[in-house]
Amino acid sequence: MSSTSEPVVPTARSSADVTSPHDADTQRLHQMGYAQELARHMSGFSNFAVSFTIISILSGCLTLYGFGLNTGGPALIVWGWPFVGLMTLLVGLAMAEVCSSFPTAGGLYYWSAKLAPSNSAAWSWFTGWFNFLGQVAVTAGIDFGAAFFLNAFLDLQFGFDARPWHTILLFGLILVLHGALNQFGVKIVALFNNISVWWHIVGVAVIVLVLVVVPDHHQSANFVFTKFVNNTGWHSTFYVAMLGLLLAQYTFTGFDASAHMTEETRDAAVAGPRGIVMSIVVSLVAGWVLLIGVTFAIQSYDGAVGSATGVPPAQIFIDAVGVTGGKLLLLIAIGAQLFCGMASVTANSRMIYAFSRDGALPGSAFWHRINPRTRTPTNAIWLAAGGAFVLGLPYLWNSTAYAAVTSIAVIGLYIAYVLPTFLRLRQGDAFQRGPWHLGRWSRLIGTVAVLWVVFITVLFMLPTVSPVTAKTFNYTPIAVLAVLGFAGIWWLVSARKWFTGPKVQGSPEELAAMERELETLA
Repeated sequence: MSSTSEPVVPTARSSADVTSPHDADTQRLHQMGYAQELARHMSGFSNFAVSFTIISILSGCLTLYGFGLNTGGPALIVWGWPFVGLMTLLVGLAMAEVCSSFPTAGGLYYWSAKLAPSNSAAWSWFTGWFNFLGQVAVTAGIDFGAAFFLNAFLDLQFGFDARPWHTILLFGLILVLHGALNQFGVKIVALFNNISVWWHIVGVAVIVLVLVVVPDHHQSANFVFTKFVNNTGWHSTFYVAMLGLLLAQYTFTGFDASAHMTEETRDAAVAGPRGIVMSIVVSLVAGWVLLIGVTFAIQSYDGAVGSATGVPPAQIFIDAVGVTGGKLLLLIAIGAQLFCGMASVTANSRMIYAFSRDGALPGSAFWHRINPRTRTPTNAIWLAAGGAFVLGLPYLWNSTAYAAVTSIAVIGLYIAYVLPTFLRLRQGDAFQRGPWHLGRWSRLIGTVAVLWVVFITVLFMLPTVSPVTAKTFNYTPIAVLAVLGFAGIWWLVSARKWFTGPKVQGSPEELAAMERELETLA
């Protein structure tokens, strides 16, 4: 196989040339030009669990809930969720079909290289850089949200108030924890992700049940489903309603993790696509239940928005069930957010590992290194954590930094999500389907997915608060343009001369020799 743009035809599996599903996965990886360097220990459920954990309804839904209260209010929180969820499902379905054809940790940038009719290296380069930006930003958003919630708990319990440098300190410590956990190997990560699925499902059930049973007062259905609130300073109801979609759209990010983990997943060409789709479907249903339950339980709207903890859901919990009960519900959310951040570092590091394997990041040889004992990309893990920390630092002087980080995550990831879909549409019937595909619905689903991503890319670069000042400026365009500018200049000055897209590591015999060497060092 070469690094040209010609698509690879998935080889049919037969008992004559394949002795086990693991051998089939390794053989498919060899056909794509890569050695089985990472340990393939994940089941289909574990693959789903990674994406479901990163979507994390107890993270995204709750950490941006305060944003939703000010930007559209209950009406947008409750109705924006299923609308965005369904649009995201279309994006995920289109991605899943491509994932089945190319189950590799490189995921999106590899897909672009193999689907582009021309200039495949350029398509691959920019897809990879947008994916890198989005992955780092979503890791920052998740762990920053966890820091917000942990800071609120520590304030309630020990008086450790929610001043910016306290939150940044906790943010850094959480990133260090997640980097350290990821160094231990994929088995422990898979175990935590499996636990996380049940933590999220049971956690949502407990929170909603407590908020339904314990409070003496609940909001009316009219309040929950129709009340519109605009505390942004903008006068256009439509504009504010569109901005309010960020809560849901940010939560529905990170499901590309199932693609990035395919080199560590058994029966990857089927398990990876299923992981993408099912993580969105389960999150859509469970997240809607959570948002409706929390919104019914609001006791004081102004008290939640202006909470001294800095975390409106924490105030809603306390007002509804008391301080002790509120703290316990807060701990459930914090636990879910910590699981979520750990999984995000995992997926981010695999994307960095794969992109570096093909020489596309500065210092690629360093970031691509595999720890022979744990079979994990240790250096890539710490680049993921360090990059996320840098993105969160502006919170020290910019109060809207968290919303900006979430916007960067949405824009970076969704552009990377949809570029391979756009290229797959251009291929038409020439696209070589894998064992999991959309059949005759492929073109319609892919077209709607592309149009939706174009819309949200423009939307979430717009200012969220009026008047626009240094403290409220949405720095999303600057971050996106900085990365795009860096990648673009590097491409024009240097990379276009040597970056040819995904590389072939060697012949099947050479790849097998690399794998034996890794097993010897383990």
